[in-house]
Amino acid sequence: MSLELHSLTPHKRANRKRKRVGRGTGSGLGKTAGRGHKGQKSRSGYSQRAGFEGGQMPLYRRVPKMGFTNVCAKKYAIVNVQSLNRLEEGVKVTSELLVEKGIVKKKEAGLRVLGQGKLEKKLTVQAHHFSESARAKIEQAGGSVEVLG
Repeated sequence: MSLELHSLTPHKRANRKRKRVGRGTGSGLGKTAGRGHKGQKSRSGYSQRAGFEGGQMPLYRRVPKMGFTNVCAKKYAIVNVQSLNRLEEGVKVTSELLVEKGIVKKKEAGLRVLGQGKLEKKLTVQAHHFSESARAKIEQAGGSVEVLG
């Protein structure tokens, strides 16, 4: 048997008729319409909250909660000194330039420069925060550091 477009058929149980409930006892889904007798689930308007476990303490309340997330915390864009090597010599490094060059994905509340790697170019770097090692490496390469307020 070859597999061609005209010979394709749906799987044996793929196309099933929908349940027509409450259409007489002879249909097999009459009277209680497949809901059984009495109880919460048999009533009209029944709906259950997501995560409801029948009165048992639900999982999202049993699991221990830890830590604290400060919603007011400022999120800084982080750049390591080694990634500044992609820029031209003597250029003034700002957060806008870093976004433009694709070194930083987006401009956050500020820019934080960390000292991983080695800097081989003389640059003037403007940022909100510098680690001690980053400051030392920029100045050692002949560049300067400008802290923004």
